[in-house]
Amino acid sequence: MEKEKIEKNKNEFLEIVKNNITRTGIDEFIAWLIKTDFFEAPASSKFHSAEAGGLCEHSIKVYKRLLSLATAEWGEENINKESIAIIALFHDICKCYYYKVEMRNVKENGEWVQKPYYKVDDQLPYGHGEKSVYIINGYMRLTREEALAINWHMGAYDMRVKAGDQSYANVYYKYPICLLTHLADVMASYLDESRPE
Repeated sequence: MEKEKIEKNKNEFLEIVKNNITRTGIDEFIAWLIKTDFFEAPASSKFHSAEAGGLCEHSIKVYKRLLSLATAEWGEENINKESIAIIALFHDICKCYYYKVEMRNVKENGEWVQKPYYKVDDQLPYGHGEKSVYIINGYMRLTREEALAINWHMGAYDMRVKAGDQSYANVYYKYPICLLTHLADVMASYLDESRPE
């Protein structure tokens, strides 16, 4: 992604925060976030938005999807826009300091060339959704629904589910915003973003 697009996404992200989130601790959290690689990091190593700036752009797209889904489900007057912004914008905070760029040999036109790729280098191996909750709670208090929506946003793709944990299904019944968060994440990933060739 071009530097201008990365900067544009960063400004849009910060504008959404400014217009929607007033929770105690948000200023300190954003000050920390700006110091991380969040705005330049990819959203994944080889799937959706696997490019510089992909993580911020993905978070904005999830925000727009979640806001649309929640509004359609409950009506604009019945949704908590601060919660929507917190859940969507920060659901993948766990990916700060998560990837590093390395080089590998790739054959192009019959010639071996070195190409950069993203490798996972998790600096805080705490899980995925649960790691995002842990990081955010270090700066500001999440509601139960916010914490559960962020924690279980991966749905059936979550490693805990692959190991047999089915808690997410119960959470989706009790807290529909959690299901809508998962749907927003999947929709943004597969409908709004591209997968590198």
